[in-house]
Amino acid sequence: MHAAGIPVLRRDTFTGDICMNPRPSYAIGTGLFILLGFAALAYLATQTTSVANVGHGSTYEINARFSNIGQLKEGAPVKIAGVRIGYVESIRLEPQRMDALVTMAIDRHYEDIPDDSSAAIFTSGLLGDQYVGVQPGGSPEFLKNGDEMVLTQSAMRLEDLIGKFLVNGSPKGGGSAAPPSSAPPASGNP
Repeated sequence: MHAAGIPVLRRDTFTGDICMNPRPSYAIGTGLFILLGFAALAYLATQTTSVANVGHGSTYEINARFSNIGQLKEGAPVKIAGVRIGYVESIRLEPQRMDALVTMAIDRHYEDIPDDSSAAIFTSGLLGDQYVGVQPGGSPEFLKNGDEMVLTQSAMRLEDLIGKFLVNGSPKGGGSAAPPSSAPPASGNP
């Protein structure tokens, strides 16, 4: 028996080792902690994959062409100024032009997007999901169902950014010797 919360030690009948009997409250607490961890992971997975953010209601379609869509997926959000206005409905390769045609479903509440607006593919955070960001233009005419955005910017590739940093990232004047000059050294005589 145990007194004052001291666990009972017993000898294992097969190995002869001394073992402690775990209290049932520890087993229940550990099980609840693991279940809570799985629930948190499931919640985060649905939030980052935009499963919970699929739009409802009537929409209209806008197309945009990109030379590189990166990891953009169907169902990815479409945003203006960080506010979700729709989602990527489909992505397909256009064989004649060899670029990606992205069809976006925009909520009918946002029917006043100027027709000279631009679209770009951005990444949420450093390694997050990609989304389409729309930069409104200044035209008095608005995009209608089936229209195409002409001004687009493709996704930035991480490999390209790293390459640019490695090539152009050397510090200026960081203790390196000055480049050799083609002029002869100056003498003290005129």
